[in-house]
Amino acid sequence: MLVGSEEKKRRGKYRFPWRGGNRFELLVDGREFFSAMVESILAARHYVLLETYLFESGQVADRFIDALIDARSRGVQVYLLFDAFGSLYLRRRDRLQLAAAGVQMAFYNPLHLLRWHRNLFRNHRKLLLVDGLVAYTGGAGITDQFDPDIEPDRYWHEIMVAIRGPCVADWQELFAESWERWAKVPPAGVELAAPETQVDGEFGRVVVHGHAVSPSEIMRSYLRHLGRARNRVWLATAYFVPPWKLRRALRRAARRGIDVRLLLPGPHSDHPGIRHMGSCYYERLLRNGLRIFEYQPRFIHAKVLLCDRWLSIGSSNADRWNYRWNLEANQELRDASLIDQVQKLFEEDFSHCTEFDYEHWRERSRFRRLREWFWGKVVALLAWFSDIKKHRGGPRDD
Repeated sequence: MLVGSEEKKRRGKYRFPWRGGNRFELLVDGREFFSAMVESILAARHYVLLETYLFESGQVADRFIDALIDARSRGVQVYLLFDAFGSLYLRRRDRLQLAAAGVQMAFYNPLHLLRWHRNLFRNHRKLLLVDGLVAYTGGAGITDQFDPDIEPDRYWHEIMVAIRGPCVADWQELFAESWERWAKVPPAGVELAAPETQVDGEFGRVVVHGHAVSPSEIMRSYLRHLGRARNRVWLATAYFVPPWKLRRALRRAARRGIDVRLLLPGPHSDHPGIRHMGSCYYERLLRNGLRIFEYQPRFIHAKVLLCDRWLSIGSSNADRWNYRWNLEANQELRDASLIDQVQKLFEEDFSHCTEFDYEHWRERSRFRRLREWFWGKVVALLAWFSDIKKHRGGPRDD
């Protein structure tokens, strides 16, 4: 096993337990998290594991490729697991450059015409892990769109978290599982020592959604914390087409007097149609007391749920498509200092939003109502398709 341990982890309803002794660091936007990630790769001594959905050729990819090749030249083992669809725009030249340096690459669920709907199964997780000491996760892909220096007016607003401590071993186990299924060569030189427990560290837990995980651990945890919330529920998501259980939980929380707010993309989005799909739910949510904010400066790509003093950050959007077709993983944590930082970040982002209230929304134009009706039909069609085509076993690797 890549994790270097034969001891079974305690499962219960969730694959991984809450673990104490972690340190978490909030990284906001590409200037912060790309710099930290590249620095960790350049400091690697033993191995680098990278699992991501988006990896597209460009200036950001060049920085990572140079750092990965540098690590390999120092004898560091480098393993890259890319989603086959999300890496379509990784140039052949870059792939050959990595391979020539001795970097090992694997591709999740390669596209094939005869596999039809099985091509829809994707690996949407984002993970960088170095030497078993630090892991990075969140919603960012390795693309120029997240870098404020490259796209100063249009960069995507995103959040990542750096993790040190016992939770790192759980992230490495997830990587190992996917790598061993999709790679053509077994890993070598990658043995996970027991991660150092951080003095005065905080509690964290890794939660997952996989094709064989039903119901989703991420959704189960969302619903549990929504049901127990006492003061606030603040949700940021890049794509808001939530399953009915999540919509119901949000409405019930608001009716209990909880401060329920949604932070959603406004006019800037890479998939405008999905924004229109989400707006189909606004009227009923607003009528039940939710507050809906649409972010104006640029595309907000973050995936964050803050319930009282509990926080979840990761790859998973509040999007029913995620729970049908994608591999996802989130880091949950109870870290008072970091939660305070996230609260301030939410408050800053709310100040750059347009807020809708129920009366205002009821006065929307006929054109907008017609557009909602149309995209509502699209949502229903996609839900029907997903229901009849869902395969719990996920894609075949034969």
